[in-house]
Amino acid sequence: MADPAVTLTVAEAEAGQRLDAYLAARCPEHSRSRIQADLQAQLVTVDGRPRPQSFRVKAGSEVVYRPSAPRALAAEPQDIPLRIVWEDAHLAVVDKPAGLVVHPSAGHGDGTLVNALLHRYGRLEAGADPLRPGIVHRLDRQTSGLLVVALDEQTHRRLQQQLRDRRMGRTYLALSWGAWAEPAGTLTGDIGRHPRRRQQMAVVARGGRAAVTRYRVLEDFAFCQWCEVELETGRTHQIRVHFAQGGHPVVGDPVYGDDKRARGVHNLDRALADRVVKLARRQLLHAAGLRLVHPVTGAELAFTSPLPADLAAVLAALRGAG
Repeated sequence: MADPAVTLTVAEAEAGQRLDAYLAARCPEHSRSRIQADLQAQLVTVDGRPRPQSFRVKAGSEVVYRPSAPRALAAEPQDIPLRIVWEDAHLAVVDKPAGLVVHPSAGHGDGTLVNALLHRYGRLEAGADPLRPGIVHRLDRQTSGLLVVALDEQTHRRLQQQLRDRRMGRTYLALSWGAWAEPAGTLTGDIGRHPRRRQQMAVVARGGRAAVTRYRVLEDFAFCQWCEVELETGRTHQIRVHFAQGGHPVVGDPVYGDDKRARGVHNLDRALADRVVKLARRQLLHAAGLRLVHPVTGAELAFTSPLPADLAAVLAALRGAG
């Protein structure tokens, strides 16, 4: 069943944008690839006429988008390179690059970590969701770093129990705007769906799930700080939401961030702040450490992931200026 038609009016500030970019910004619930396919199928009109994806929209124009019916999803094997940190017959620890989606969804039907896992390990009998076989916990698309994957049903159940019991340790590294009032602290606040922006999460008064995030400042660069973060719970977008709620959003975060803050940085630091924003092509958040107990052998396992090149470049710029 197709989604309902969307009627939009182009604002003055949006004039001159390509039609595909305009729709991607105004309709974030649809993937860019789906929007482009729908443009080719002439399912988008501007002032009553179908237009190509490169068409430049004008202020005041009426854009009508009639999304096509989404195709049925199925996870199929795909030969996608993976960095496997550790593996045996029961589980694997993967170092996920930024940009890789963890499992198929309406906006990303393939090209995901799950597709790569099915190619490497074959059919995975782990978990009830056929689109998320083996997935114990997730990372956002633009968050890099470590996650554990179960290769059989028993391992999947036991690893999920470790998550629920808060016995699985997950350490992140993040660059946040501003200076925290304390060098270390605990952030709380129930997290649930944003009451108005349904694609986002938020700290909510009712209907959310308890969330606890611990941070520690590792390096202070005046207008931003390099932090170590420990998750006590694992809610969707937890670090990004808690950091934004605390007034110190993750640098480069396109949803919860505020990279315009670079304009308000002291004159002595403004050029460096602008450079950091340009270098930050994604939210600067990295799952650097993972600790767990092997569900079968009982061995305590600990893994670390080196900083990816983009994060290392930002830190090098900040440290070099210091």
